[in-house]
Amino acid sequence: MTASYVYDAVRTPFARFGKAYAEVRPDDLAASTLSALLERSPGLDPAVIDDVILGAANQSGEDNRDVARMAVLLAGLPTSVPGATVNRLCGSSVEAVVQASRAIEAGDASIVVAGGVESMTRAPYVVPKAARPWGAGDVTMTSTTLGWRFVNPAMPDEWSISNGLSAELLAERYDISREEQDAFAARSHQLAAAAWDAGVYSAETTVVPGSELVRDEGIRASSTVETLAPLKPAFTVGGSVTAGNSSPLSDGSSMVLVAGESAAGSLGGEPLARIAGRGVSGVSPEVFGIAPVEAANRALARAGRTWADVDVVELNEAFASQSLACLKLWPELDPSIVNIHGGAIALGHPLGASGGRIIGHAAHELARRGGGVAVAAICIGVGQGLAVVLER
Repeated sequence: MTASYVYDAVRTPFARFGKAYAEVRPDDLAASTLSALLERSPGLDPAVIDDVILGAANQSGEDNRDVARMAVLLAGLPTSVPGATVNRLCGSSVEAVVQASRAIEAGDASIVVAGGVESMTRAPYVVPKAARPWGAGDVTMTSTTLGWRFVNPAMPDEWSISNGLSAELLAERYDISREEQDAFAARSHQLAAAAWDAGVYSAETTVVPGSELVRDEGIRASSTVETLAPLKPAFTVGGSVTAGNSSPLSDGSSMVLVAGESAAGSLGGEPLARIAGRGVSGVSPEVFGIAPVEAANRALARAGRTWADVDVVELNEAFASQSLACLKLWPELDPSIVNIHGGAIALGHPLGASGGRIIGHAAHELARRGGGVAVAAICIGVGQGLAVVLER
């Protein structure tokens, strides 16, 4: 089996809900980012791309009907280039990269674009279809922006609680205080702002045509424990999870160029990092936030590595309490190497695109350092976790 590598990665700046990308369709968002990725490899003939695999968590609005294929067509790639859309909720673009790497390692492909897209702003309201034509009675319109809808009544109630209540459960179970959560959130904002100011993100982002957004829209550089303290609990009376220590609703897209070593010539240079290990795990849905723990442990084991070998970690910050719970369950991990340039609390969390962001940023960081080992891990609603180990 051949090895698989990340040769490049690019993403849009992530926009706040209802703000910079409110007028941009998700298929256009994905298409523009795909075009930007290919423009960065001018020696690559798009016709030789074996597949485009994109993640999207919603897929009930303008991202329906296989948004990956739509992005291929809208970006002007040859119609011979196929596209597939995958859904593992928040981990969808990690899943896309995992599937791309497996195809390359198995010899089924040589060059694959993997990534994801999400417009939480443009997620539609939906109504259930009547079981009989012209069914009598009222129907309830449901938002598809986030969370459970049309829950099967066979599901236990505790499994279908909101993600916010799950974050409260983790804070209680792992004895994580409000002040700890606010400190973690403030760190995310401060590090993200400093990284943008230092030009860290400039080489791995692309401006969306027609938009003036040049950096992640949700960053609040002035965030401190003191400024976050007045915010009220968002999910339960007397709770500790607030809008300030949670990731925001966001829009954005990300693309990762995955290929075998033989593609180096057409891709214009050496890869950023090798995909050395993959891991997936499941937990009870009401504690979904700790699922990355075992996923990352498995990915490291498959890469022949331990936490002592790891130089940098990209852990998607769904909630501060969720991330802090994971860190408590990784006692051997130095927290200072986690999200060194900020995380989703500051940068944003467009569900289908976040995995491409953390993998792409980890790969770029290894290239900046000239080598090392990175872990990219993400929690997934309904009780799953995904992780990828990168080496350079």
